[in-house]
Parts: sequence; structure tokens; C-alpha cells
Amino acid sequence: MKIVDVCAFYTPGGGGVRTYVDRKLVAFAARGHEMVVVAPGERDGMERRGANATIRWVRSPRFPLDRSYRYFADRAALHRVLDEENPDLVEVSSPWRSASIVADWRSERRARARLSLIAHADPLSAYAYRWFEGVASTQTVDRAFDWYWRHLRRLDRRFDMVVSASASLTGRLRDGGLQKVLTDPMGVEPGRFSPTLRDAAVRREMLALCGLPEDALLLIGVGRHAPEKRWPMVAQAATIAGARTPVGLVIVGGGSRQRPVIDAIAGNPHVRLLEPTSDRPALARMMASADALIHGCEAETFCFVAAEALASGLPLIAPDRGGAADLARSGGGVVYQSGDAQAAADAILAVARAGPAGRELRPVRTMDHHFDDLLALYAQGTPASKEGSCR
Repeated sequence: MKIVDVCAFYTPGGGGVRTYVDRKLVAFAARGHEMVVVAPGERDGMERRGANATIRWVRSPRFPLDRSYRYFADRAALHRVLDEENPDLVEVSSPWRSASIVADWRSERRARARLSLIAHADPLSAYAYRWFEGVASTQTVDRAFDWYWRHLRRLDRRFDMVVSASASLTGRLRDGGLQKVLTDPMGVEPGRFSPTLRDAAVRREMLALCGLPEDALLLIGVGRHAPEKRWPMVAQAATIAGARTPVGLVIVGGGSRQRPVIDAIAGNPHVRLLEPTSDRPALARMMASADALIHGCEAETFCFVAAEALASGLPLIAPDRGGAADLARSGGGVVYQSGDAQAAADAILAVARAGPAGRELRPVRTMDHHFDDLLALYAQGTPASKEGSCR
């Protein structure tokens, strides 16, 4: 099968999208398929990644709201690329302009290609619900943003399938009127995260950084300092719980929105911020050496960090909506009311009371499972009437 991924957020500078797509290029080629990633670039060009894997750049302008990205502006140029590549299936990983352009593709070669919209984002959860929380319910916000749901329903009619990254997102999309949604959760990097990496010395070092002894509860949080991650709320929850039992919190991440996090910590010596790291083995040791992972974002469509924590043998403390909640519930973790610091503090205390004896290790889905299931969906043909999920 020849698969073309029209990927608007694939950039030379890296990031989560590039990491995922690069891994998919290798995985699909290893399984005997040809894959071409079409991405907006500074100039037209081709980058070979082996016999069956290619990056094809389409000359595109910078995105005005974030100049680290570009966007597909030339509809005819993208259609020419699709004609030239003549794929069996086209993936689109953004629901915005690139999805509409692909849906408008008309040619003899379009007639043989199936279209798959990959739903890896939930912008209403990430932005609108948070902007209006305390003012309007999610149902009210959905009604106010019905233009967004109408747009998704139009794409649903024009694509052969919509592939969702989690059961909770699938439910939201179906509730919004989409008919062709299937679930294929992502997974962790195989062989990277494991409870066998737990290191008492690493745990002591992190607790010492928090000014606490070895009998304290050590929480870890991982993620960039963005508003939707709610690190100020997480820091506040650790402080509230710390008034009842010794709690240390280490947050690994960076970003331009660090000041609100520092303000929320308010000098609490038991909450520490660490710079983001590209040293994945070191991060895996840190994660396995903590006592639980706490997450604040209810807008995750899958939540790699939560899956990596499960693979590391940690219980999850997660908000009650989104991909992190799905993983916490299936993995025996604790969920709390999204955005509520007191509820998060109560969840922390519940994990502290359970102790290590209350933890249960469970099998964890890997990216190999994700890719195998995605290819199985594509091999089945158009799944408009199918229900359920893969695996």
C-alpha cells in the first residue's frame, strides 16, 4: 500500500509531531508499505528516508500566529503533489485548511484513493472550555462553537474514516454528530520505559531537591509550561496535600509560560521545576523512580506521558476528562475533577494512603500496536458502518 500523509505540522525543527511521523515512516516501511509525508517547507524538495520512505516539501509561507510553522497556501500545488504520488490512501493529520484542501482534490487518481482524517487534537478542550470555565458549561460552549462541529461533520462526510487517538475523544466526536469515527490509541516507545529502571538513589536525589526525606511521597509531572497543562493548579494541589503529608513534586518541562507556574509555587521548597530533557533514558529512570505521575491537562487526546508512566509502573493522578483520564481509569489510577486544585489534592492523598502495595502493573500498549492496528484499519477498506475500536 502507498500512503501519503499530508502533515501540516511537520517541521525541520522537531517536536512531538516530527517524532511520531519519523517513527511511523520507519514502521510502515518495515511492514512493506511505501509512505510519503507531504509537509509545508521553505522550498519545494524531496528527502529520502530509505527505499520506501520520503519527505516531500511543498513551498509554503510561514504561519502568522506561530512562525516556527508553515501552512499549505497553494491548493493547486498540493493537488499536483497528490496526483504525482498517486497514493492508495491519504492521511490528513489536521482538521483545518489541509483537510479541506485534500477533501477538494478532484482527479482520476483521486478516485482510487481513500481518505483518512487523523484526529490528534481537541481544540475546544484545550482552549474554549478552559477560557469559559466557571462562566459557561461545556454544552453551552459547544453550542456557541457549533461552526466548529459543522466543519467536522462536513469533513466526516467527505473522508472515508476519522481515526481518533482515544476512547474519550471518539465519544466526543460521535456526540458531535460524526459517523465514521474509529479508535486507534497511540502507545509508548517499545523497550524504553519500565519499572525495572526504578533507582533508589535517583529517588533520594529528587526528594533531596525537594527538601524532603525518603519517606515522603514523590510526584513527577512532565510537560511544557502551557496554559492547558494547568501546572499552577497542580503545584497548588501539591501544596494543599503537603499540609497533610510530606509531598514532593518535580515538574520536568519548559516554555514561555513559566512565570504563572513559579507564582503558583509561591516559594514552596517541596515543588521544583526542572528543565526539559532530550535524554530519554534519564527521563525513563526519573519516571520509574517516582511514586506517582500527576497530570493537569484534560485536553489530551492520548497523553504519551501518562502511558509512559504506566509503563514505568506508576499510578496516575489525572483530571477526569481526556486521554489521561482514559489511561488512569484503565490503569487503576485516581481521577479528580478537572481544574480543581482541592480535588487534585484529595487524589494525591488517596495515592499516598494506598502506598506501594496498592499498585498493580498492567500491560501497556506500544507504538508497534498502534501502527499495526492503523494499517489493519486501512487494509479493511472504508469503515463507515463499523463501530468500536482496534484493540
